[in-house]
Amino acid sequence: MSFIARISQRSPWLYRINAGSCNGCDVELATTACIPRYDVERLGCQYCGSPKHADIVLITGPLTLRVKDKVLRLYEEIPDPKVTVAVGICPISGGVFRNSYAVAGAIDRYLPVDVNVPGCPPRPQAIIEGIAKAIDVWRERL
Repeated sequence: MSFIARISQRSPWLYRINAGSCNGCDVELATTACIPRYDVERLGCQYCGSPKHADIVLITGPLTLRVKDKVLRLYEEIPDPKVTVAVGICPISGGVFRNSYAVAGAIDRYLPVDVNVPGCPPRPQAIIEGIAKAIDVWRERL
């Protein structure tokens, strides 16, 4: 990698989408954002408030029918190259809600998922590891 390419690398911005979760995974994401021991900013990441600025999207919860269209619209607003991380067992398989009448199904039926972080909820260390893998995928796509 050339000197100019190295110094011009930018840090990835994270955006979180709640697709209908119980907020267990969201609490763990807040842990990785606020507690210095698990601080995701040491990886060079920063949370952003708009999907139009995001590079990596973190999706929590099973994709419910009520928010499915909104989640898909938000996902389309994220510019390419984007990396999708499914945080928790719910976006991966539907979790304990998988047979519910209100759940559309696993998120990968509707969106491409690059990294899965299993757990109910996943530990902060697992979330940090998943974000680190997502950063590698994102850098390869640049």
